[in-house]
Amino acid sequence: MANAGDDRRPKYQRIADTLREAIRSGEYGPGDRLPGENDLMAAHGVARMTARQALSVLRDEGVAEARKGAGVFVREFRPLRRRGIQRLAQQQWGNGRSIWSTDIENRSLDVDQVTVSEEAAPDNVAAVLDLAEEETVCVRRRRFVLDGKPVLLATSYLPASLVAGAAITQEETGPGGTYARLAELGYEPVHFREEVRSRMPSQDEATQLAMSAGTPVILVCRTAFTAEGRPVEINEMTLDAASYILEYDFDA
Repeated sequence: MANAGDDRRPKYQRIADTLREAIRSGEYGPGDRLPGENDLMAAHGVARMTARQALSVLRDEGVAEARKGAGVFVREFRPLRRRGIQRLAQQQWGNGRSIWSTDIENRSLDVDQVTVSEEAAPDNVAAVLDLAEEETVCVRRRRFVLDGKPVLLATSYLPASLVAGAAITQEETGPGGTYARLAELGYEPVHFREEVRSRMPSQDEATQLAMSAGTPVILVCRTAFTAEGRPVEINEMTLDAASYILEYDFDA
């Protein structure tokens, strides 16, 4: 039974809670159409604006999505479990496997909108990579699409002088990706540092990731180091928060 505090909540919030619980209980499954505005108005005795606000709450949380002319549906996309430690193990990329193979299981992953260029290093990148004032970086920009849904934007920065002439400067880097190619150059990554934070997306990010309104992004900045402690790559990643579960599994 709702307590007095709950009773004072706006009606649209209480309706949203009821719908959310119905989704959690399995009454509405992935892909199912939720009650529309007219249904909610009749069932709860509320105005259209209240019903609309209730559905907006679920859309903003990433629980539901609107389909033009069809209604509001429970999101079908299954979040990607990003195994932050296992995916970077040398046995992954060292054996020619993508670090993504730890995450995606048998799901379909595509990398589109790949661009590679040589550019002046942003100040923060130059500082971390310890570059001289005039040194440039190889910049690799990619968008990752899982099961047809864009989930990640990634921009990698590597010292241009270090990777000149290597497959890293091409759109297709080959088996094992960038880290395998760095190892071949004598700069094998043996240590990684990831920094994680969150914010709301820019309009461009929301468009590129096809995000529902109100969904934040997770920002992961990874730096790769050689055995000598030299930083050889910075990868700035923007993740759709509704598409990810970040998992870190390690021994005490």
